[in-house]
Amino acid sequence: MELDELDKRILQQLQKDSGLTNQALSERVHASAPTCLRRVRQLHEQGVIQKTVAIVDPTLVAASLTAIVEITLDVQTAEAYAAFEENVAGEQSILQAYRVSSGPDFVLIVQVRDMPAYHALVHRFFTAQKNVRNVRSFFSVHRSKFETQVAID
Repeated sequence: MELDELDKRILQQLQKDSGLTNQALSERVHASAPTCLRRVRQLHEQGVIQKTVAIVDPTLVAASLTAIVEITLDVQTAEAYAAFEENVAGEQSILQAYRVSSGPDFVLIVQVRDMPAYHALVHRFFTAQKNVRNVRSFFSVHRSKFETQVAID
């Protein structure tokens, strides 16, 4: 998909603050309000903008333990990957899941309240799945960077 300069300016502004009013957005990108409204709708319809969300500080809502979890499956077939991904999609405390190459099959970003909550997740989710061969976890002790903006050339 080809984005023009106005689309790029709109995306850059919305990534900084998706709560902008259409009027404020139009002023920042130097376009009319109706044009901005139409372009934002198109970007949503085309799937360029996937969601509009609020980013919550996990430490302020009792979810202060972040784990980066490597998962290796016992059977590595397309069906096994799809089944694992389907199960992951339903687990609220797994925020991100990546199928990776060379090493584990998946890397997950998990956000839970504390270590007992993490252990409960491991027993409920990972050990309950017959196809999970290995779970390796890393616990964040400090987050030095967290960005949600995608670079738009």
